[in-house]
Amino acid sequence: MQGAEFEQVYDFGNLYAGFLKARRGKRHKPSVAKFEANLLEALCLLSEMLKTKTYRPSDYFVFKVYEPKERIVMTNAFKDKVVQHSLCDNILEPAFSKAFIRDNYASQSGRGTHDGLYRLEEFMRSYYFTRKANAERERRAAGLPPPGPEEVRHYSDGWVLKCDISKYFYSIQHEPLKQMTRKYIKDPDILWLVDLIVDSTENPGIPIGNQTSQWFAVMYLSGMDHFIKEKLGIRYYGRYMDDFYLIHEDKAYLQYCRGEIEQYVARLGLRMNKKTNIFPLRNGIDFLGFHTYLTESGKIIRKVRRSSKSNAQRKLKKQRGLLDREKISLSDIEQSYGSWRSHAAKGNCYHLIQKTDSLFQNLFKESEKQWPKV
Repeated sequence: MQGAEFEQVYDFGNLYAGFLKARRGKRHKPSVAKFEANLLEALCLLSEMLKTKTYRPSDYFVFKVYEPKERIVMTNAFKDKVVQHSLCDNILEPAFSKAFIRDNYASQSGRGTHDGLYRLEEFMRSYYFTRKANAERERRAAGLPPPGPEEVRHYSDGWVLKCDISKYFYSIQHEPLKQMTRKYIKDPDILWLVDLIVDSTENPGIPIGNQTSQWFAVMYLSGMDHFIKEKLGIRYYGRYMDDFYLIHEDKAYLQYCRGEIEQYVARLGLRMNKKTNIFPLRNGIDFLGFHTYLTESGKIIRKVRRSSKSNAQRKLKKQRGLLDREKISLSDIEQSYGSWRSHAAKGNCYHLIQKTDSLFQNLFKESEKQWPKV
């Protein structure tokens, strides 16, 4: 007899909800149109295949993408996307999320890049004013006058350990991943499906294009999050997938933390990227597409990274050529640029947005789109 949890995965209503999510932005694709044309039959068949355990993932389609960096993407058949949405929404997300720390930002409802950026800002502000309060308390205890400008400028002194995992998705080991999943999920039928999806590609590695891979990748380093917060005692810490930072006033302690983290991830079959390094907090932190830094007066400034700026401008020029060759529609270009514009608006980027708006208008004079004021 199958458990109630597995029934949630093959429930017709949940599969239909998974279909609606998988269809977003893809209605023009022939595979989606074919599935939708026989929707009732297709969902009933999927439900029956899952229930009887005759379901098998289809072969993957492999291709390269070059933005924001070159990487290999493996995408699966539309029916598999429907199944994975049902599995993630009804099982993986509620099971895994309970164990996540507050500052694990990827994939979860209510989190994401916007939350991660503002938490970094909160951490920097807290760091600055905690040091300020401690310094003032020490001066009062010593009978000294309030600090002058020279002392104030040191409140922003500190260090950052910025980490990145080398080829993260391609390096995730199947067996540790499946064992971790068993900490949160006990239903053997769900574990059968999880194992089927995990082992549908060569070991090590999980496909970047899979919905399940997003949740597996977030969960795979969840133990490290707790290790850093609870064992190493780092107060100011945040992670988005394999990109994470630690802020501390003691450089030597961060050097110790780096060694401990390198040993921890090595036990998972991972290794740190060469970009991992320790640098002064006043240099600012590159995180989630922005360069965020703390001034000597305690002000937080957030700017779009230079690479994001140049990529956006280069992409617009490339899209002009694609539009001329009828390889892309004007509405798709407007939507793409609007997404970048919304991203840039999260920072102190008024002049950059104005400049890029002018470039857009010069390249796409036929566009009647009116962009909102920043």
